[in-house]
Amino acid sequence: MVNQAAGRGHRTAPAHTDPEDVSVLTALSAVADPVRIRLIRELAGSADWTRSCGSFDVPVGKAALSHHFSVLRGAGLVEQRDEGPRRVNRLRREEFEARFPGLLDLLLRAEGAD
Repeated sequence: MVNQAAGRGHRTAPAHTDPEDVSVLTALSAVADPVRIRLIRELAGSADWTRSCGSFDVPVGKAALSHHFSVLRGAGLVEQRDEGPRRVNRLRREEFEARFPGLLDLLLRAEGAD
């Protein structure tokens, strides 16, 4: 119990931004990177909370992948939670669509356009 109270052995829970608090510039910047678009597309094709961060086949290292997920959280696109040693992800499709109607659908539909 002491170790948990001191936070040793546990990561800090990720901070999430409400899509209502995201500017259009922040949203567009978040989806301007090909790696982040790939993450979004893979999440869109997966059930909520089934994809751990390490399960994505992207050409970046762990630190860069962590940064990309941070940007997506900051833009209100992704929600993450820890399940044991894994951090799992959910695309915040409904919330993001309510804030930016049509943007996510456009990204998901433009598969061959990138």
